Amino acid sequence: MCATTDGRGAGGRGAGGRDRLLWYAAYGSNLHAARFSCYLCGGRPDGAARTCPGCRDRRPPRASAALTLPGTVYFAGHSATWSGATAFYDPAAPGRVPCRAYLVTAGQFGDVAAQEIHRRPGTDLDLTRVLATGRDRLGPGRYETLLHVGALRGRPVLTLTSPTGLAGATCAAPSPAYLRTLAAGLAESHTWGPWRTAGYLATRPGAVGHWPVPAVAALLD
Repeated sequence: MCATTDGRGAGGRGAGGRDRLLWYAAYGSNLHAARFSCYLCGGRPDGAARTCPGCRDRRPPRASAALTLPGTVYFAGHSATWSGATAFYDPAAPGRVPCRAYLVTAGQFGDVAAQEIHRRPGTDLDLTRVLATGRDRLGPGRYETLLHVGALRGRPVLTLTSPTGLAGATCAAPSPAYLRTLAAGLAESHTWGPWRTAGYLATRPGAVGHWPVPAVAALLD
């Protein structure tokens, strides 16, 4: 992880300013610390086709923690970055979702959100609504829905997802590079072995019918 900052002062819109600490819950490729570091510091993740500009504040997370949330992860859409579908979170669907929570500033979270939707970082999010109601929409696109999914060590846990949920999604298959990145993140954060990881990823909507468990396990060898 990078360890520098641009030195800009505090401020920001709503919810205590950009230096307020919160937990960002990752359930997709950002489970992998090296991939998430590209959002913070800039750089191109292994297997990806796009270089991330990085955050204004390039300090590493203050902490990280394994986390499990109710709901399910599904694969949908098409990402030019990964040449396949990417992961989304539906808290209303049955199941349990292994996540990795990173303790970051509100400003860093806003810059990560901007990069997820292919915008330039630099605009602070107003988190007032999501913290008060549990949900807010930045727009209609993927990763433009904010969710407040709980608290950890006295600080809010937020994540990003699609507004449609699983019921409204057109599920599709993820690419090998994307699955490898998720698998590396699950191994790091939850210490899962290859077969447990393969069993989880192969049974997510979108992967079913495209990625049998042995095929996913073969990617991880």
